[in-house]
Amino acid sequence: MGVRMDLTYFWNSNDDMLWEEKLEEYWRFVKPENLVLEKEMERLNSEIVKGMLINEFYYFLYHEYFVWKYTAKNRLTTTRNSLRKYIIQNKLDELKAIHHEIFSFDLENAAEGITIAQKIHGLGTAGASGLLSLLFPNYFGTVDQYVVKALQLVENLPQKSIIMRISPVGIKSHEGALLVQIMREKATALNAANHSLLWTARKVDMVLWASRQSFWHNHSR
Repeated sequence: MGVRMDLTYFWNSNDDMLWEEKLEEYWRFVKPENLVLEKEMERLNSEIVKGMLINEFYYFLYHEYFVWKYTAKNRLTTTRNSLRKYIIQNKLDELKAIHHEIFSFDLENAAEGITIAQKIHGLGTAGASGLLSLLFPNYFGTVDQYVVKALQLVENLPQKSIIMRISPVGIKSHEGALLVQIMREKATALNAANHSLLWTARKVDMVLWASRQSFWHNHSR
């Protein structure tokens, strides 16, 4: 119950220093072998990705984004095998169309964005939101199992009953859109309280991920 109350207190706080400390903690949980790629993805320029030729976009997904998102080797293999269908079936034109859609939709519409990115072979809701979070960090955070589990520990969220029904390993696209909206609202509240432009949906997702990792680490020793 103490951990639950601690996370509730933290989430309800708009203390910039408290949130920045937790954001810094994110990097302490990144595995050393993943750190270089993690930093590269954090500095990703969406305009460069937008201007990529389709072969370049495929290479980016296969060699960079999927490696960043799927750190478990078996998961990386299965998702890459799905992505490889564009090459095997000579259907890169389909990926090209999705690439265009990703940079054409209304960024305020989280559900539409996730639906579009999910069209990419190998990406579910978590993978789709992860890609969008790197491309459009002001608008999207990654909605994976760690974010769900962290928010399920926050007692007084208005969306609490809905969040408790979300399966952390089977997030539906409309549920992902709700989680993105929660992260956007928290980023807005933090910036307003601290007269800042620092906080984004992506950074809120990083803090939630770190919070859940910290909980797991402290209770697995």
